[in-house]
This record gives sequence, C-alpha cells and structure tokens, in this order.
Amino acid sequence: MNTTIQSVKSRFSRFATSMGLIAAGAFLFAGMASAHVTVKPSVSQPNAWETYTLKVPVEKNIPTTKVALKIPKEVVFKQYEPVPDWKVATDKDSSGKVTTVTWSAEKDGIQAGQYQRFSFVAQNASQNTEAAWDAFQYYSDGSIVEWAGDEGSSNPHSITKITTEATSETPAHAADSGHDSAGTAAGHASTDTTEDSSSPAPASNNAVEAAPAASAPASSTAQTTALILSIIAVVLGAAAIGIALKRRK
Repeated sequence: MNTTIQSVKSRFSRFATSMGLIAAGAFLFAGMASAHVTVKPSVSQPNAWETYTLKVPVEKNIPTTKVALKIPKEVVFKQYEPVPDWKVATDKDSSGKVTTVTWSAEKDGIQAGQYQRFSFVAQNASQNTEAAWDAFQYYSDGSIVEWAGDEGSSNPHSITKITTEATSETPAHAADSGHDSAGTAAGHASTDTTEDSSSPAPASNNAVEAAPAASAPASSTAQTTALILSIIAVVLGAAAIGIALKRRK
C-alpha cells in the first residue's frame, strides 16, 4: 500500500514539475512576443514628410551588430538622424531612389536586454495606401532574423497606414509638412549625408506590398493579452512548483 502511494506521489510530483516548466516557458514566450523590430508611426498622412522611428530590441544573448531596412515603394527616404557609434549606408535603384538603409555598429552594437532606436525622415505617397517595412536584424554570430512576414506570423513586418483620416492627434509622431518645392525640409539640413553600400539586404520571400494595417487598438490588445498570459504563467508555475515540493516532503 505504501509503495503504491509513493508511486502515485512520485508521478504527481513529476507532472507538477513538468507543468511548472511549461508555465515558465509560456511566461518567456509571452514576454518575447511583443519584442519585435518595429517602425512607427503606424498611421500617417498622405504626402507628409514623416519622422519614422525604427526600434530594434535584442532577443538573443548576443549583440545585434547591424540592421537593414527596406524602404517601401509607398514612401521616399530623405534623411536620417546620426546615432553615435553607428554608421549609415544606403542602396539606391537606377533612378536614384533609396531602396535600403543599413545601420552598422562601429563598436559593440546593441547588447542583450537592450534596444536601440534609429530615426529618419521619409515623404509619404500622395494617396491613401499602406507601407510595409521589411527589416533584417544581424547578430554577432552571423545569424540573421528577417522581420518580413505578414501580420500574425512569428516575424511580422511593421505596417504604416497612409490615410487622409490621420490627424495631428495621431499619437507618437506628428507629420512635418514644412518643405519647399525643391524638397528641402524646413529646419533640416538640405545636404544628403547618406552613402551608397555595395552589400544590399538579403532577399526576402515577402514582397513589400500592401497588407492589413496594424492599428493602434489592435497593438494595445495584443500587449494586454501578453501581459495577462505572463501573469497567469507565473501563478501556474509557482503553484505547480510549490505542490511538487510539498509532495516530495
């Protein structure tokens, strides 16, 4: 009888420990689910000279040393903001339009547990449309993470909805329309400080085409869901581990 009871306790203990590990894994996944490479704002006005921000978090235990961003055909890249210890290069097509911008670390890069922002100015298309931002994140071990999937994939690209419905109340960024007919931004340097690069970003199987817009409410809902899952995972993990320890006594 005692042997049977001990066997049942042992099996339950192993089950509880497994559930604890699963819950811990769910917690880690929920925490990483929102740590994507993104381009903001997600909504902007047609024909506006918008200040876009590329946010690059590190999801591995090694540094990110380079990031390449493909410029959607719906926008025209104009200028970038210098970032200390990072150099910038651009690729252009036969017409001179910038197709890819690459930021490369001159020192240690973005360390594990950190993120870096890169800002630039681009002029939006004159009509309502959507721009998809394909990004390629390079790690120090030579691996590359392609943020070029559709919404709902594991590595989605950001979408900016260019629409006349956007107003000055749109959060995060306000479009700058103070430019002359020659394309010189008021308050910005008129010289082009970008340089050509002979190493374009890796080819992606995902074309830069219009995709369903990722609205601000949807993003907020996703973050809230991830937070709730994280809290549930912690509670379940702690309970399972506590039961396992109690049963072993």
